Amino acid sequence: MLLLIIGIIVVLLIIIGIYLWATYNSLITLKNRVDEAWSDITVQLKRRADLIPNLVDSVKGYAAHESGVFEAVTAARAATVNASTPAQATAAEGPMQSALKSIFAVAEAYPQLQASQSFLDLQAQLVDTEDKIQASRRFYNGGVRDFNTKIQVFPNNVFAKRLGFTKRDFFEVDDPTAIAEPPRVQF
Repeated sequence: MLLLIIGIIVVLLIIIGIYLWATYNSLITLKNRVDEAWSDITVQLKRRADLIPNLVDSVKGYAAHESGVFEAVTAARAATVNASTPAQATAAEGPMQSALKSIFAVAEAYPQLQASQSFLDLQAQLVDTEDKIQASRRFYNGGVRDFNTKIQVFPNNVFAKRLGFTKRDFFEVDDPTAIAEPPRVQF
């Protein structure tokens, strides 16, 4: 009888051990996916930040007197480049979208700029980058959702925090209408 009880306890410990091992590995996998998705977002934000000085230089040649717009774009670019967390990136997105819309509004006033091939190329690259940022943000937020769910459900929540797994922030935007669609210029 004692041998049966010991056998049951050993089997239960093995089952619990396998469960903990599998859960820990799945948490690590989800954490790494979230980290990878955040890296994808930062790559796209960097790409956009690299395009902006070229876009500003293109527009500056035609509208040098619009210095307020150029300063706003430069400040928004700096905030985006310096963002290292989803919360900081969220805070930087609204001003960036406003600044881009302002520069495109200035560009609309200059027909010769609208006909410039380099400006049109930069605009197309920026629209493409904005689409990639939105796709990366959706992928990141999906990973964060899965990770947060995994660490918050019972019985994972009992030991996930003890193992150093904490809830991750979504990459949201303060003003969702500001990024509903990429900046565009109507010709």
